[in-house]
Amino acid sequence: MARYEFKLPDIGEGIAEAEIVAWHVKVGDRVEEDQQLADMMTDKATVEMETPVAGKVVELAGEVGDQIPIGSVLAVIETDGARAAEESKTEVPIADGAERPTPAQEEAMPSVDVEDKEEPVRPERRPKAEVEGRSAPTTGQRPSTSLRTSETSKPKTLASPAVRQRARDLGIDLAQVKTAGDRVRHSDLDAFLLYNGGSVSGRGTTHRQDETIKVVGLRRKIAENMAEAKRRIPHFTLVEEFDVTALEDTRAMMNRDRGDNPKLTLLPFLITAMGKSIAEWPMLNATFNDDAMELMRHGAVHLGMATQTEGGLMVPVIRNAERMSVWQLASEILRLAEAARSGKASRDELTGSTITLSSLGPLGGITSTPVINRPEVAIIAVNKVEEKVVVIDGEIEVAKRMNLSLSCDHRVVDGWDAASFLQAMKALIENPLRLLS
Repeated sequence: MARYEFKLPDIGEGIAEAEIVAWHVKVGDRVEEDQQLADMMTDKATVEMETPVAGKVVELAGEVGDQIPIGSVLAVIETDGARAAEESKTEVPIADGAERPTPAQEEAMPSVDVEDKEEPVRPERRPKAEVEGRSAPTTGQRPSTSLRTSETSKPKTLASPAVRQRARDLGIDLAQVKTAGDRVRHSDLDAFLLYNGGSVSGRGTTHRQDETIKVVGLRRKIAENMAEAKRRIPHFTLVEEFDVTALEDTRAMMNRDRGDNPKLTLLPFLITAMGKSIAEWPMLNATFNDDAMELMRHGAVHLGMATQTEGGLMVPVIRNAERMSVWQLASEILRLAEAARSGKASRDELTGSTITLSSLGPLGGITSTPVINRPEVAIIAVNKVEEKVVVIDGEIEVAKRMNLSLSCDHRVVDGWDAASFLQAMKALIENPLRLLS
């Protein structure tokens, strides 16, 4: 019997330690080669740790939220090959002639609607009493995890057995849980519970039970950064209304003849307007070192794009945004958003922004008061577009209107500067020919 010590590898240049944000195994579990052990996080990059050997997990280093030094032992695995006797007591019987799926294959199986007692569970994790109480299926029949057909067909939601069981215990309808990937994961359930304020629909009057959720990983970093920003920065927010009727007509026209280019949203136009306006009002494209009392005004616009992911808010950076066309910006927005949501964004792509743009699209509300992404000194929030009845030159018209909310650091940006910057953006946004020239 051999013991294999899996040590935490160097997962980022200059990184001394990483935080455990999720365990995917527990002591006593059997793992296959290349099976996922844990998710480790440093800064805002999450890395999946996979075991290079198969065997039984006998030790795990720390709890979720603990910091583990690079090079220290993350997990100890017994790599003995004799497991038949033990597994014969705990495995679920399968139909004659069928191959037994590996744990990795079971994790990839499509989720199905099944009875509580017929939930496919990984053999090594099933309670012994439950397994011994099951009867073996007859030859030629499907195992006890057979599908149940329902009179009302509905789309199947992909999720592992463990996630599906937890959702049932919490009274959560998986179809209501949003996910950035191809299946619902534990982190998606955590986010659902966190953002729904304890309200679970689809279960009549049943109320979910209280659940304590440890704030770790990206969510903890967001909490720390937001608290520090509000504690150190005296915010003020200015809101201005923009007429985007002509801009929306221009955008629709360009999309009709876009060829292989990505579909344009309003964001590339707004970023272009920001880049042009910053040339006149550079004090908003700056970072402030409040410890040294130094302000750095940046020549290039490295625009942070607030992006919602399953783990929380991330801010990938569009480098030299002022030099890009609207088509180039549209492509870069899509690329960085996908990299952030899939956890593949590099450290360089998540750092170094000089001003941030935040948008919730049609959910943006009428107005907002965004929190500055420290050490920047300004952030713009995009609110939703609405059709309004307005008076223009004495005539009543229907126009498309949108509010932009600009939050600034009042230590270095005056109200006059903020108002002037928004008016410069307004002149461009309401005149698309000037914006695109």
